[in-house]
Amino acid sequence: MWKKVLIVAGIIGAAAMVAKKVKASSDERALWHEATTAPDLR
Repeated sequence: MWKKVLIVAGIIGAAAMVAKKVKASSDERALWHEATTAPDLR
């Protein structure tokens, strides 16, 4: 029983870490896009 709980907790923890890295990468890419594009002067 405890073995299954630990496995599920490990999977959830790993998924949370992956999601955090993906979000950080996406945020950094958006920041670079904003910093390197010409300003909209309309």
